[in-house]
Amino acid sequence: MRAEDVDMKLARMGDGAEIFHTLQGEGVSVGMPAVFVRLSLCNLHCVWCDTDHTWNFEGTPWAHEKDAQSGYKKHCKEDVIIEMGAAEIADQVRKYGCRHVVLTGGEPLLQEEDLLELITELRADGEDWFFEMETNGTRLPGVQLMAAVGQFNVSPKLANSGVAQNLRLKPEVIRGLVACGKAWFKFVVEKENDLAEVMEWVENSEIPLGRVILMPEGRNVAEIDKVAPWLAERCRDLKVRMSDRLHVRLWGDRRGV
Repeated sequence: MRAEDVDMKLARMGDGAEIFHTLQGEGVSVGMPAVFVRLSLCNLHCVWCDTDHTWNFEGTPWAHEKDAQSGYKKHCKEDVIIEMGAAEIADQVRKYGCRHVVLTGGEPLLQEEDLLELITELRADGEDWFFEMETNGTRLPGVQLMAAVGQFNVSPKLANSGVAQNLRLKPEVIRGLVACGKAWFKFVVEKENDLAEVMEWVENSEIPLGRVILMPEGRNVAEIDKVAPWLAERCRDLKVRMSDRLHVRLWGDRRGV
């Protein structure tokens, strides 16, 4: 299939797609300039998700913490999804002059074949592109995509996500990502008792402690700062990395930054 024939489902932002140049705000690459490409659709539905426009569509049964906010309602698919070919997406990425790309979502691996087309299209003008992929750890990339992506930012979901265990818990997938040697595992922590669940994940899925990152849950600085001080101490004691949410500190709960 030619790249120009591929139509990918991206998150819509304004009149176009949610493709933007910023600093990576989370994980091991925090602070790195990158172009983000946000794909739509997800196979999970976390109650605190900050990209609910990629999955919380009209007619779906899932709950979200924003339900309590006045005026919040589920999204009309036509309003929040835009379809674009890989060549067109690549042109938009290239205009920023940055060859570090973060493929995010939603869950990007729902559109794996199309992502391979996009990567191929971008690398047509050179091999010096670096791709990070953000994924929830429920789907194992195929051999081609595993080779094409330089770093997998895996965010396995804990019980605090509100997602049923049988949907979010896939130890065999996590082990496969561990084995590829390119994956970092970031867990969103809300309360002290989340840490026991994290360590159970680590043990059952054989995740090296050196590849574990803990990040405080929070949609704004005040919420992050309720968790960050005590979590920092626990990260020190557990000998794992901690990630802040740099983009939230800089720009708040906004899209496209």
